[in-house]
Amino acid sequence: MASGLLKTLRRDLIDDAFAFRPLPQAVARGPLLRLLPKGIRRKAGWAPHAVVVAMAAIAFMATATTQYTFLGDLGRILTGLVAAVPVLMTLVRPIAAWWAAVAMTLLLGVLAGPSLTWPWTPGAFFSYIAVLILVTLRTGPRVAGWMWSLTTVFGVSFSLLIGSRYDSSFGPMFVVSAIAVAIASSIQIRRHAKAEVSAQQEVTAVERDRRTLLEERTTIARELHDVVAHHMSVVAIQAEAAPYRVKNPPPELEAAFVTIRENAVSALTELRRVLGVVRSADYEAPDAPQPTLASLDGLLANVRETGLEVEKTVTGSVRELPQGVELSAYRIIQEALSNTLRHAPGAAAGVEVSYVLGGLGIRIVNGPPTGDVRPSPGAGHGITGMRERVAMLEGEMTAGESAAGGYEVAVFIPVRSRPESQDEPAEAAR
Repeated sequence: MASGLLKTLRRDLIDDAFAFRPLPQAVARGPLLRLLPKGIRRKAGWAPHAVVVAMAAIAFMATATTQYTFLGDLGRILTGLVAAVPVLMTLVRPIAAWWAAVAMTLLLGVLAGPSLTWPWTPGAFFSYIAVLILVTLRTGPRVAGWMWSLTTVFGVSFSLLIGSRYDSSFGPMFVVSAIAVAIASSIQIRRHAKAEVSAQQEVTAVERDRRTLLEERTTIARELHDVVAHHMSVVAIQAEAAPYRVKNPPPELEAAFVTIRENAVSALTELRRVLGVVRSADYEAPDAPQPTLASLDGLLANVRETGLEVEKTVTGSVRELPQGVELSAYRIIQEALSNTLRHAPGAAAGVEVSYVLGGLGIRIVNGPPTGDVRPSPGAGHGITGMRERVAMLEGEMTAGESAAGGYEVAVFIPVRSRPESQDEPAEAAR
């Protein structure tokens, strides 16, 4: 146990005692900071450094102006600097500052002679307490415990050494240093715990966002599984039925259709095996087909029944789009209107669907909340799901507050046009 204590003492107060550890700027925050002018607010991070300099100035004045008058003006200035240097050292070398405070105590005590208290003169007393507080705030309770223990040993030893020849200042130092170290340690522990909680909250937020992202991707994969599986099933059925629509088909054609059907069935099996991993145990495939933009009127009717005023505007030539695009567009509009209900109660919303040459444009905008109903905080996962769907289709999306104080979601999903040469065989197969 003694060996372990000595190793701890050496690690805390001896090893790398003179290491350069500059005091970082503080994070300036709080309601009072907003009341300060901008010039002072920008420099608020240097407030701890200013406090240390002020304490060093107090130690200098307490030593140079009231003590050591017998040394003359130059001697008083030098003794004031001796008392101030350990306090200033806490800005860059905190452990070395405490050793410097011990040396300062001895030097000023020797210079004071029998006329003042010993070993801590009044100026040295303040400087030593200031160093204890500052070093504790920069290191921690364990280092503070070692400093206070060695201070006690130091004070007891010199009290026994000097006997009754001088007025001992060990008693006041013992009490005041214990109180100062206890307060500084509690502040440092609370600050460290607050930093750990903030770091844990950041980690939790990152993990929550990651989990939300995975959940959204899982939902998208489930929906697309139903879409792709439907198309692959149609391919397999058409490949099996195609030879019977032609009289006396060539053997090569029959073999080709058999190969197409086998590949479609094999792809469908692998698709179900792979995407089946993302299905949860309680997931049930929908009985009805996945929704498309043709089902948008039904969605808007349901939303209007909840009290949300919503208008639909369709521009461009309405045409059938790939089912994945239709499904994603429907889900994006659905989620955007759900966000309006949660975050902007009482507001009106507008849905614009634009069929353009290169793809599909969607815009959902709502006004600011009205009435006395408070907006629901929500989990904030809707935007993540929208972005995932748009990114999957190589589209673009913007979401943010509108100029009128509401919220706007704008999406563009590119749709590649199919050449006519590829459409003609498909129509012939039908």
